[in-house]
Amino acid sequence: MPPKLSVPAFARTQLALLKAEQESEIADSTALINSHTPSALHRAGLAVTNLVVTSQRTGLGGKTVLELGPDAATGGELGEHGIRTGDVVLVAGQPGGSAKKREVRELEEKGVGGVVVRFGKGAISVAVEEGKDEMPAGKVWIVKVADDVTYRRMTITMEKLEKMDEGEYSNLMRVLFGLSPPTPVSDDPESDPAVGKIEWIDPTLNDSQKDAIRFALESKEIALIHGPPGTGKTHTLIELILQLVSRNLRILVCGPSNISVDNIVERLSPHKVPLLRLGHPARLLPSVLNHSLDVLTRTSDAGAIVGDVRAEMDAKQASIQKAKSGRERRGIYGDLKELRKEYRVRERKCIGDLVRGSKVVLATLHGAGGFQLRNERFDVVIIDEASQALEAQCWVPLLSARKAVCAGDHLQLPPTIKSLNSKAGAKKGKRPDGGEDEAAVMGITLETTLFDRLLALHGQKIKRMLTTQYRMHEKIMRFPSDELYDAKLVAAESVGDRLLTDLPYDVEENENTTEPLVFIDTQGGDFPEKSEEEGAPKRGLHSESKSNEMEAVLVRQHVKELVESGLKPEDIAVVTPYNAQLGLLAPLKERYPGIELGSVDGFQGREKAAVILSLVRSNPEGEVGFLGEKRRLNVAMTRPKHSLTVIGDSETVKR
Repeated sequence: MPPKLSVPAFARTQLALLKAEQESEIADSTALINSHTPSALHRAGLAVTNLVVTSQRTGLGGKTVLELGPDAATGGELGEHGIRTGDVVLVAGQPGGSAKKREVRELEEKGVGGVVVRFGKGAISVAVEEGKDEMPAGKVWIVKVADDVTYRRMTITMEKLEKMDEGEYSNLMRVLFGLSPPTPVSDDPESDPAVGKIEWIDPTLNDSQKDAIRFALESKEIALIHGPPGTGKTHTLIELILQLVSRNLRILVCGPSNISVDNIVERLSPHKVPLLRLGHPARLLPSVLNHSLDVLTRTSDAGAIVGDVRAEMDAKQASIQKAKSGRERRGIYGDLKELRKEYRVRERKCIGDLVRGSKVVLATLHGAGGFQLRNERFDVVIIDEASQALEAQCWVPLLSARKAVCAGDHLQLPPTIKSLNSKAGAKKGKRPDGGEDEAAVMGITLETTLFDRLLALHGQKIKRMLTTQYRMHEKIMRFPSDELYDAKLVAAESVGDRLLTDLPYDVEENENTTEPLVFIDTQGGDFPEKSEEEGAPKRGLHSESKSNEMEAVLVRQHVKELVESGLKPEDIAVVTPYNAQLGLLAPLKERYPGIELGSVDGFQGREKAAVILSLVRSNPEGEVGFLGEKRRLNVAMTRPKHSLTVIGDSETVKR
């Protein structure tokens, strides 16, 4: 077992790494905005142009929410864009004519910062920061900027850890840092009074899922649930949550993204468990929305007393448009400020009542650091996708729990890290008192997730793996299973031999549709890769990315053959490790509406009937770059349900 970890040293190392990562993110974001036009940023998914403010209302926390719609003069369509719920953005007047680029500093001075709370094809809603009531007039654009809220919460948590006395450490903390061993679990969990006889709520669970749930119920401090692709990890977590609720325990469920949390809310809501979703639901499906704080503060009994102040604020917001003079407008803003104070006091009381009355609270990891959960305690914290989250992020909810269950797959991709010094690991450092920093010596990096570190610390005894997968044909599953999962994966009967011809519509039988696994080898042909900006300064949105034109031709040909065989474009995905290759494949979206194109990293957690993987790399040196990362290849190869076609140069990739 690796040596125990000094908590202050760990926290100091994390603080240094987080600072470097945030600086790197800000520098990247600033450089992109400073060196590209609004329309180029829109095409890259980092901005939306040609908008106007259609209305403003009062949102959660008394914040002003701007409704932004397309400018009728430019056709009235938002079109495709890359802005999503939770993104931190600047709303600013759009530069006209030849004034194409804008310095970030200038945008910040003249624009208003905020968070996207809703997006759709026809409108985007942004909750703007406090103290910014005067909104940009005329045509505006929104641009994505680095998020500082997440970093602020991680930093506050790490500073808290650093200053803690050892006497304050909980049993959970001691186990997570290797200061105490985990309490052993017995061979017969049902003899443990905390577990008792288990009445399964879902009778369809397989043996490995039941084993993982028993283990998680009996573990006193920490349990890891290892869920390889398609093994029903979320399905398992839902049963676990219901079992914990039936034992009268209070649970906080977290994930690194809104999507991961909403997925659980959607699946839990039919079970009629009293639950509360903090933050803004990423997908505004009724099942999620009805449990969100935003709706409950309006529809609960406690919310009624907040409603009248909110109505008064909305009336004031609307009267701004009608104000005839600057003096009148300033008077309205003054009234709004006072109303906002009163609203916040009432709303906080209402939220406090709702939180205390909820058995299951769900939030993103950093969302668990908001004022709503201050001083709240939970019996169990469940962290989904724990292998895709920064460890510092996981500590935001962990400090409020007696026990933790982490679910994830450390053999898929870890969180994306931008700062080079994080990847290289912390440099061996000295403490202020002259001693060596133990955590830095151990080479902790931001890529080391809590899941990874705990496995290295305590070994397999704290982990249970789900082994039946319900996604892939047996032949597609075989390679990842043998290479990464100790050949333990088993394909469920329902999926083990399914082909494209088994889809619920007519698909012609031919070599493309009756073979689940196809490799199209470009070796020996003239299919060289090329670097996106060869010979040019590296400043492009896809700089340093690779592409392969001849391989893109083969991809387009294969898509055409699949569609001609009867396959619907919406059942096809093309994935590749390189953004520049996605650029070459973009015409497929126009030709086959519904087809999905994505990077391997962006497609993690997704699935499609047919997946075409373009490897891109083809060079005499046998350099594979990104593909050398086994976890990336694992993600790429485990997305398809019926058919996987890999296109690449076997001579290069076999290295």
